[in-house]
Amino acid sequence: MKKDVIQIAKNAKEAFLKTMTLNGQTKNEALKKIAQNLEKNKNEIFKANDIDLKEAKILLEKKEINLATYNRLKLDENKLNDLIKGIYDLIKLDDPVNQIIWQKELDKDLILKKFSTPIGVIGVIFEARPDCIAQISSLIIKSGNCAILKGGSESINTNKAIYKIIQNSLNEIKNFPKNVINLIFSRDDVKKMLEIDEYIDLIIPRGSNSLVKFIKQNTKIPVLGHASGICHIFVDENCDFENTKKIIIDAKTQYPSACNAVETLLLHKNYPYKNELINSLKQNKIKIIETPENYSIEYGDKILNLKIVKNTDEAIEHINKYGSKHTDSILSSNDENIEKFMKYVDSSSVFANCSTRFSDGFRYGFGAEVGISTNKTHARGPVGLEGLTIYKYKLFGNNNIVEDYSKGKKTFKHKFI
Repeated sequence: MKKDVIQIAKNAKEAFLKTMTLNGQTKNEALKKIAQNLEKNKNEIFKANDIDLKEAKILLEKKEINLATYNRLKLDENKLNDLIKGIYDLIKLDDPVNQIIWQKELDKDLILKKFSTPIGVIGVIFEARPDCIAQISSLIIKSGNCAILKGGSESINTNKAIYKIIQNSLNEIKNFPKNVINLIFSRDDVKKMLEIDEYIDLIIPRGSNSLVKFIKQNTKIPVLGHASGICHIFVDENCDFENTKKIIIDAKTQYPSACNAVETLLLHKNYPYKNELINSLKQNKIKIIETPENYSIEYGDKILNLKIVKNTDEAIEHINKYGSKHTDSILSSNDENIEKFMKYVDSSSVFANCSTRFSDGFRYGFGAEVGISTNKTHARGPVGLEGLTIYKYKLFGNNNIVEDYSKGKKTFKHKFI
């Protein structure tokens, strides 16, 4: 299984020239086979995951990993079923490749068309999330790209088991290119991968703040991702108690280690149920911190910062100062405040009257996601199929030359058609 990373990248680049032209039917056949084989071989996956969990338990006791990391490692029946369902949902989506985005008549016999096209070879680095490998591979296949994947060492056995199933599945599809999905294992492999900008077109990190910073500082390859998930909920003064409580509890406890879990609660100074709300959160085992040393900490646990603010403007100011441009939500019945919050909060996802946990590719109907982007170029928010495509321009002419236009013999129409 051990291969030189440069050779892996070369092979992937060659494979991309084939995957970029695959038809939708072939890609969907590959995805269906992967979903079927994941279900068929689930006991194999669970056995591998048990090994990872036992080894991680030792690391947890030694405090070499935290509880949030340990919790992310577990791949149970429910998670696997969701994973498989996500693949079937992905199959139902339209092929994102070679679609006309727009077309413009430059002149009556000179037509410019903007087409969607795959990005190329994408390196994806993720930590302690064994379900990621199948999610990402499925998105890569559907979008016509190729991938070099590096999972966390804590989930190495699960990653290998799922990778084997994916490879065997692709081998069953007639004429499906080789070397589309590749797996590397060591930190040295990652360092080498970050140097290969002639073969790798994009790096997507899914992990800790330190991981993302390391990658950005050590590569010339474009990086798409988010460094941290500092998410907020602002409770306006006019919110009813029951719904407010329900949403905050969901956003903090449904999956505390997720990047879209809420980390800071901003409470309007006139909110009438402050004490009842705090007591209710504590009853749900949420630790409330009213004077944190740092508002930019991603706890990944049932810990919630609390800050009292005087109005919507102060809430917006706090979020834009301390947030990570990930996901922020307002709970309010005031349409004017909701509109202001939606307009001025500078985040990739901004919600009204719902949990921050909805910020997810699967829940957005993307089938799955390769990660969350807080970038302001190319893709933002949950990155699904559309975020894994770029575009190219195709110009269809009839023996046209520029000189005719520069000398005024002809004039451009520049009309969308």
